Amino acid sequence: MKSLLVVIYLSFQFAFAQKEIKHQVYFLTDEYQIPETEESRLLLFLSEIENMDIQKISIYGFCDDRGSDSYNLVLSQQRADAIKEVFSNNEFDESVITNVDGKGEILLNVVNDNDLYKIRGLNRKVEIIVQPYDPPREKVEPPKKETTEELLSGDLKEGDKIQLENILFRTGYSYLTKESKAKLDEIAKILVKRTDIYFNIEGHVCCTQGARDAIDRKTKKRNLSLARAKTVYDYLADKGVKRYRMRFVGQRRKFPLGGEPELDRRVEIVVTRVIKPKN
Repeated sequence: MKSLLVVIYLSFQFAFAQKEIKHQVYFLTDEYQIPETEESRLLLFLSEIENMDIQKISIYGFCDDRGSDSYNLVLSQQRADAIKEVFSNNEFDESVITNVDGKGEILLNVVNDNDLYKIRGLNRKVEIIVQPYDPPREKVEPPKKETTEELLSGDLKEGDKIQLENILFRTGYSYLTKESKAKLDEIAKILVKRTDIYFNIEGHVCCTQGARDAIDRKTKKRNLSLARAKTVYDYLADKGVKRYRMRFVGQRRKFPLGGEPELDRRVEIVVTRVIKPKN
């Protein structure tokens, strides 16, 4: 009976441990800037978890055994903060990041001159622990309302704002998904006919600190909302919508909608002029 309980306990522990996903980022001595190769590994890790239903993320910074306790606490916190900033710059929901802590130094476990440099290098790190919901939560469908096509086909006036529903982008990029292109094709057909309206195409991002823009992973520039608006602008122009009727604008994260993060990775059309028919 005792052995059975041990097996059950170990099985439970293993199942729980399987839910966690870990990643380490390593730093140079006395540095908290992320080395280029480590940043590339981190961005790859983000691409692997970005579509998961994440319950929480913990970020812990560490140092090697050199330096005073107070120095190492500050440096380890700076390293943890640097990693959090990368999450924020790449549109990850900060509300799931529950811990960003500097833990100070890790003591050497092996005192061997041959291994000393290697061990210290492994101790200069940040550990990221991702806890997904298991199983993932069911998404609640929003209440039905007029579609984008219906709104664009109806009566419009200056100042009207229309969210382009189901026009989605890869997290951190301005690339349209395949499904989004099919949807945008239908929108383009309407806008080609609606020669009476002029409009702005406004791009938005989610989850950055304050009202900042996110970083475009392709160009490394902090102008992702503008890049998304231009992507839609160019796509509509290629489908026959006259460029002189359109402008594209990046709104950074000035107008978050709240709710699910993907709702803020959006593009909206704002009517700037309506030409009235002549009597």
